[in-house]
Amino acid sequence: MRAIIVDDERLARQELRRLLKEHPDVEIAAEAGNADDAEDMLEKHDPDLLFLDIQMPGRSGLEMLETCPDPPQTILTTAFDRYALRGFELNAVDYLLKPIAPERLFEALRRVRERLQPRSSTAESEAQARGAVSTTRTGGNLRQVFVRDGDRCWLVRMDEISLLRAEGNYTRVFFAGNHPMIPRSLGQIELRLDPALFFRANRSEIINLRRVTSISPEGGGYVVSLRDGADVVVSRRQAKVLRDLLAL
Repeated sequence: MRAIIVDDERLARQELRRLLKEHPDVEIAAEAGNADDAEDMLEKHDPDLLFLDIQMPGRSGLEMLETCPDPPQTILTTAFDRYALRGFELNAVDYLLKPIAPERLFEALRRVRERLQPRSSTAESEAQARGAVSTTRTGGNLRQVFVRDGDRCWLVRMDEISLLRAEGNYTRVFFAGNHPMIPRSLGQIELRLDPALFFRANRSEIINLRRVTSISPEGGGYVVSLRDGADVVVSRRQAKVLRDLLAL
């Protein structure tokens, strides 16, 4: 895959080049030191991957992403972590803190390969050519969320989340045995969820329908068991919606 490195620090670009030598499938097509030059490089080389520094003279990397109509897969690189959430809202694949650790670069590239893999499918390419919805882009729906709990951070795909639970103005996220909170209300998050995947079970909980293992009637509603062991009560009001949705 062709990559472009954008960073105003020459030494930082050199270090990333050195780390990428361990990944022979990554071809560095060009480098740029600011957002304006980077946009020219994107148009010229049409890369699969963009390594993008955030703080640069002139426009920042995030400002560049906000105005780029069709950016390639993007890995953000920076010495500061306070921009991580905004980066993921702009659909960045990952967020690498400088100095970049080789194992974090390995993980970020793994995510890029996973995203690019569907593009190699002939059937999908033909579907996209006919104007079908791309599996790598889902309109305004969230595809992943950046979650932080103390010193631990995760970049979680939405289909890995079993349950979202409101706790005041925060939302607790359940995935792979973890349940950290993110500083957004459940209502805010619900606006960005894929309705084909997530279902509002009651006033305070949203479930991932693909992670349902069983459904049991209870008091006019249902109790839904999820793959991670959680049980969620579906309210009477929502029980009818669920019946119609799943043809129960």
